Amino acid sequence: MNKEAAMDICQKRAKILLVDDEYFNFELLKGVIPERFQLEYLASGQLCLGQIVTDHPDLILLDVCMPGLDGYDTCRMIKNTPETQDIPVLMLTGLESDRDKKAGFDAGCDDYIVKPYSLPQLIEKISHYVAK
Repeated sequence: MNKEAAMDICQKRAKILLVDDEYFNFELLKGVIPERFQLEYLASGQLCLGQIVTDHPDLILLDVCMPGLDGYDTCRMIKNTPETQDIPVLMLTGLESDRDKKAGFDAGCDDYIVKPYSLPQLIEKISHYVAK
């Protein structure tokens, strides 16, 4: 590997996809997420499934409560598709019961983060899963 290729790899920003029907959540995160991450937004599970096969993000932050295809079903489909099953999925939701968390992990999510969350904790988790 030449020096230019190695520098390109080191400078590549991790692509984080936020899937949430509330655009406000994207605006909130975009203002505080470190520059080493490239934050992108889609408003539904259907849009997510249509895009991630060709535009493979490094990590997906997935809301649970969305109209149409909810986060659990979206996660299940991501993890059952060979081209996308390796993408880490972090549920980012206001649902906090043990039953909700179990449903998230049963659907295949890698982590389950309850709103309101600690921003340093969220960034630590994103960094952890992107580094894997």
